[in-house]
Amino acid sequence: MRVLVVEDHSNLSAQLSAALTQARFAVDRAADGEEALFLGQTEAYDAIVLDLGLPQLDGLSVLRQWRRENLIVPVLILTARDSWTEKVTGLNAGADDYLAKPFAMDELLARLHALIRRAAGRARSDIIVGALALDAAAGTVSWHGAPVRLTGLEFRTLTYLAQHAGRLISKTELTEHLYAQDFDRDSNTVEVVIGRIRRKLDAEFIETVRGQGYKISHG
Repeated sequence: MRVLVVEDHSNLSAQLSAALTQARFAVDRAADGEEALFLGQTEAYDAIVLDLGLPQLDGLSVLRQWRRENLIVPVLILTARDSWTEKVTGLNAGADDYLAKPFAMDELLARLHALIRRAAGRARSDIIVGALALDAAAGTVSWHGAPVRLTGLEFRTLTYLAQHAGRLISKTELTEHLYAQDFDRDSNTVEVVIGRIRRKLDAEFIETVRGQGYKISHG
């Protein structure tokens, strides 16, 4: 899962990035509204954390422009402003949730997982597909009831495929949602990661559709 953090305070931005990385997200960062607008328009994210008080272009203007362009990625507004009128303004502009500073990092992570879960049409944090049980919020995976240890990249790959079980996922789509912008996106990396996951689960669990991508079937 890939997240954009838009925050102009460098210390908070670094703290958010570290916490999200620890929670197995791929993280991009933007420090002003113009950069945020561009990244949202050109990159694929599973969620965006957006501060309102940004230089160059304020967060509400960025959000309104994204929504005018039908960008439907979940957006969590993060701001020091805590009046109910500003909350209503943000939600009416297209935000999906609102968190006022100061905040607990665990709450932000829980809210992000909930937004991503709802965007995928799921009510629960756990995903069960056949013998696989995966909890994105807890960061746990089991196969036939036995715990499985995965690297961060393996976990993100399996989570994305499991979230979209039954749908063919192209290598390009996987790459866009798995790696931060500054990651060296070698074309063979996805194949290597899929191979490692298969060895830890089952060789047949993730199907390769030659020339098209990968698929996990329901059940």
